[in-house]
Amino acid sequence: MNTIEEIESLGDNHISTSIDTPMRTDAFDKPNDAKIASIQHHFSKIMEELGLDLSDDSLSGTPYRVAKMYVKELFGGLNPADRPRLSVFENKYGYGKMLIEQNITVDSVCEHHFLPISGFAHVAYIPEKHVIGLSKINRLVDYFSKRPQVQERLCLQILTELQNVLKTESVMVMISAKHLCVSSRGIKDKSSFTTTFEYGGAFEQPEVRNEFLNQIGQVKQVF
Repeated sequence: MNTIEEIESLGDNHISTSIDTPMRTDAFDKPNDAKIASIQHHFSKIMEELGLDLSDDSLSGTPYRVAKMYVKELFGGLNPADRPRLSVFENKYGYGKMLIEQNITVDSVCEHHFLPISGFAHVAYIPEKHVIGLSKINRLVDYFSKRPQVQERLCLQILTELQNVLKTESVMVMISAKHLCVSSRGIKDKSSFTTTFEYGGAFEQPEVRNEFLNQIGQVKQVF
């Protein structure tokens, strides 16, 4: 456990040792209902420390609502049991050009401050022997987004999973998102957003990568 001085010195630096989300080995030994009850108790203590009156009708249910939201909504992508089944199909029609799924909603949470990350992912692949149902790409983005995240890691997790499932390195992932830890605290910059890329295979070639970027450039993004 880092000291307060160490935490302050690290600031907002992104530090990670793996593309895997850091998890304890006993993370899923406790059922969801027990987790909700525990988080509800501890969040009520946070609210009390802030001086809020939990006997007020507007606040009395907040600890439970937050706990339920954490376990069943915002962080539902932590449990590998909820990993989407990514069914692939034989590429019988021999489609060999780029396929892009654009403007996939990203709703995640910054693991440094537990504040929202909101934006869009654009995912492309060039099929070889297998293709995947389009909605499965959206489900994959949603699954990895629903956990405390760093945007760079999110990009890598989506890329690696698709490469493994499709058995091709020719996958590219682009994410553009706003971070409330930037816009609502610290520098409080309301207009900036963060863009990350990860790619492999044919996308290592500039002309292929540019084809993807040119297509994405035609899509107007609104934050």
